[in-house]
Amino acid sequence: MNRIQIDDIVKYRFLSDLQYAPGGKAAAFVAAGADMEENSYERYIWLYEGGELRQLTGLGKESGFAWLDEHRLVFPAVRSAAEKKRAEGKDPFTAWYVIDIHGGEARQFFTAPFSAQRILPLDGTHFALTGSVEVNCPDLYLLSGEERGKLLKEKAEEKDYEVLDELPFWFNGEGFVNKQRTALFLADISGEEPVFTRITGPAENAGRPEIVGEELLYSVEEYTVRQPLLGFRIEAVNWKNREKRRVFETEEYALEGMSSAGGFLYLSATDGKRHGLNENAWVFTLDPASGELTLLRREEYSMYGSVGSDCRLGGGRERVVKGSSLYHVTTREGSALLYRLDSDGTSVPVITKEGSIDCFAMCEENDTVLLIAMYDMKLQELYAFENGEIRQISHFNDGVLEDRYVAQPEYMETKSAGLTIGGWVLKPKDFDPSKTYPAVLDIHGGPKTVYGPVFMHEMQLWAGMGYFVFYCNPKGSDGRDSAFMDIRGDYGGTDYVNLMDFTDAVLAAYPQIDPSRVCETGGSYGGFMTNWIIGHTGRFCCAASQRSISNWLSFYGVSDIGPYFSADQTGGDIFESPEKMWEQSPLKYAKNVKTPTLFIHSDEDYRCPLEQGLQMFTALMQRDVPARLCLFHGENHELSRSGKPKHRLRRLKEITDWFETYAKGSGRE
Repeated sequence: MNRIQIDDIVKYRFLSDLQYAPGGKAAAFVAAGADMEENSYERYIWLYEGGELRQLTGLGKESGFAWLDEHRLVFPAVRSAAEKKRAEGKDPFTAWYVIDIHGGEARQFFTAPFSAQRILPLDGTHFALTGSVEVNCPDLYLLSGEERGKLLKEKAEEKDYEVLDELPFWFNGEGFVNKQRTALFLADISGEEPVFTRITGPAENAGRPEIVGEELLYSVEEYTVRQPLLGFRIEAVNWKNREKRRVFETEEYALEGMSSAGGFLYLSATDGKRHGLNENAWVFTLDPASGELTLLRREEYSMYGSVGSDCRLGGGRERVVKGSSLYHVTTREGSALLYRLDSDGTSVPVITKEGSIDCFAMCEENDTVLLIAMYDMKLQELYAFENGEIRQISHFNDGVLEDRYVAQPEYMETKSAGLTIGGWVLKPKDFDPSKTYPAVLDIHGGPKTVYGPVFMHEMQLWAGMGYFVFYCNPKGSDGRDSAFMDIRGDYGGTDYVNLMDFTDAVLAAYPQIDPSRVCETGGSYGGFMTNWIIGHTGRFCCAASQRSISNWLSFYGVSDIGPYFSADQTGGDIFESPEKMWEQSPLKYAKNVKTPTLFIHSDEDYRCPLEQGLQMFTALMQRDVPARLCLFHGENHELSRSGKPKHRLRRLKEITDWFETYAKGSGRE
């Protein structure tokens, strides 16, 4: 049996955006894979109908689709020469194509004169769309011809400048977002030319709309200087006569999600009073007629999946209403499961198999649930849940793992700081209990995410190369109640103790691990913790700190979430109590570092900006600690998960070579 290779990841297929057609006779999803020539990803729409799978589209750039009716779907694309020229000229537009699942080529349907994000068919000729607008020029979509060309030329002449007068001014994965908003549009394509109407105001951000009768209900937040942490409105618009009304308004809660259940809405929202920004949202019902908000359930668990993996690309629905019940993914311990929330507030488990449900779809005609999931240490596949049983439908990734060693996670737990901390251990390929081995401690991001019994390419690579790999969910992680995930003011405290205690427990349980050859790595929060660990212990032979935080004081002013996240998480204030922020900053303890450390960072990471990694790297270099920084141009915080294929390979090679040097070699010269 062969081991997993670094470049196997470019052979994997990633599934997303699973949706049933109206009537439930067919379903579609997106399958993606690496395009090494273009250093990007190909995306195709696939169909599941009559128990069979088949590829529906063939150009490799199709995603973001929606069902138009039971046999047609629409998707955005740039296909014609005119569309390509327009796109090259930076003229914002979205061309929508329609394809019949029973035959024929995709044909152009209509073109929106703005950059659209989502489409919601209302009938055959009316649509709701969300799209990007600029506060200072919200009606660009109404212009055409010379007038539009003149304005676009003026904008092009300003391409070398960025004027900032809002917070946030940039956002990870989106670039500069100053004066950018998500608007709600209605489209009528029944005439000779499509007619578009912007429903939201110039400074308003609109959430995904939901259909309730002849009305669209959507969330709105409005700001001109700072995006608010709390407060939102629910507006309604009759999509036939364009009449608008305000349904509900609050300044007390932040909205996490909204779903229509026929005559009412499910809202998940939080005020953050108990546990801050990471607090799990409670569930409310909202009567659209009266605007009455009613607390339904004081939910203590997250209503989404947060199980980490580097083998996904794209998302999908994690909440679906059927009848009056809300079906939703929830993270419990190290798995993402499916639960049902009934209108009386009762929560019922539906699918509890260990692993990760990444998105799902409900059939209108029967009780079948389709899932895109990661089960049994396999990569993503399509599954059906029927009559209490889970059945695998697709086999996109069977071949690439067919002759590969896949380490099976062995669960273990330990007592630490009054808590029970659970985690997993992967044994190395061809494990011989009479031999000794190096090991890797891998720490997840977040901190409010989890690791679990789910396939991780990097972990399997290292296990195949002869490393033990172990990981756990310390305090601060998701998968348990809000109190467990709350480490505000205690970064590097209980969580650090948990990680070290789990490491001790693993070394005791697996004496084949050589304690002098244990490596450590992590990204985002895991990068913060890597920086913290090397400043507080020298027990690891080397470390790899990825997209990290090193200094909460400077993080405050440069991160897209810095102005509020740093204060919330540290319990400090940049002006009144900066000492609290500095006390929890790994940079403060960099003078203690002796551990050879590799830093991985991206220059378009606006979540944990480059200067965070540079500060820690500089501190180590100045003190003659072996250090190396690999900077990726044009990548952001998602490098390890959705970065360009060649960049993902280089990232993993850098980390692996670093481990090989210090865990198996004599150290870099």
